Amino acid sequence: MKENNIVRVYTGTEISVILLKGRLEEIGISSIIRNDYQLGVDVGFVGGVKSAVDLYIQQSDYKKAEPIISEFIEKNKA
Repeated sequence: MKENNIVRVYTGTEISVILLKGRLEEIGISSIIRNDYQLGVDVGFVGGVKSAVDLYIQQSDYKKAEPIISEFIEKNKA
């Protein structure tokens, strides 16, 4: 995926991001998980927040993904 064509569609815990990623894959949408906290830990720096893992998709897939994302957010409200 080209970085300038991706959009962040969700930020949450690692588990919730993995669950949403799976739902999107079921309808043929690939995504990228970005975990700045884990990246920092891996290289010896602490940065970011443990519960702030981001999920990105292609901008061109957004219309198809939006109903799934909205439903996921609605069902997982605290």
